[in-house]
Amino acid sequence: MLKINNLHAQIEGGTEILKGINLQINPGEVHAIMGPNGAGKSTLASVVAGKEDYEVTEGEIFFEGNNINEDAPEERAHRGIFLSFQYPVEIPGVSVTNFIKAAINENRKAKGLENMSAKEILALVKENSNKLNIKSDFLARSLNQGFSGGEKKRNEIFQMMMLDPKLAILDETDSGLDIDALRIVADGVNSFRNEGNAVLLITHYQRLLDYIQPDFVHVLADGKIIKTGDKSLALELEEKGYDWLLN
Repeated sequence: MLKINNLHAQIEGGTEILKGINLQINPGEVHAIMGPNGAGKSTLASVVAGKEDYEVTEGEIFFEGNNINEDAPEERAHRGIFLSFQYPVEIPGVSVTNFIKAAINENRKAKGLENMSAKEILALVKENSNKLNIKSDFLARSLNQGFSGGEKKRNEIFQMMMLDPKLAILDETDSGLDIDALRIVADGVNSFRNEGNAVLLITHYQRLLDYIQPDFVHVLADGKIIKTGDKSLALELEEKGYDWLLN
């Protein structure tokens, strides 16, 4: 599904952050990327999603066999790549439900499909909001305006479930969540995952992986993946930190 070959990227016109990333994610897999602050984890997520703050200087990104290096963010989204932001933006005056409705229909328009009916959207909203314990008054609020950190993260997972992407990139979704909110968010991710999609989790902490079982854990440091393993690697990092890998 996603194949990254020797990816180098920098802040546009600035310092190189990614220094040769190689990564392959197949359908049905969950990959977790861990690493110290400043390692390049969020940069990797942003570059795959096509954020224009970054410039790819070398290497290739393939999604479902297609080179997407030159694709705009919206083109990548229409292909089925979803990025859950570490710091979601606020959009005053646009309700959560209306935002979701517009996003779904823009995706359908890009695929040559007719708009989803209001009845179908409302049925999906009800189904997915129930899974995340989201109340109807929350859905009527302006997108992320006045939301707590936990509400913003839960809303990002709700958007993911509604849009049903092929690849979901979750950038520190567990940041700032208490145990109850973490469990609800993890349940949403687990209900989303299936053999036809894939998830890339970016996290500092092993605790998220108690709820979402990864197939692979990668350690990213100084712009490179320096070690790959299974869930046991995350437990080892929790116990030892990163110094034993960096020295």
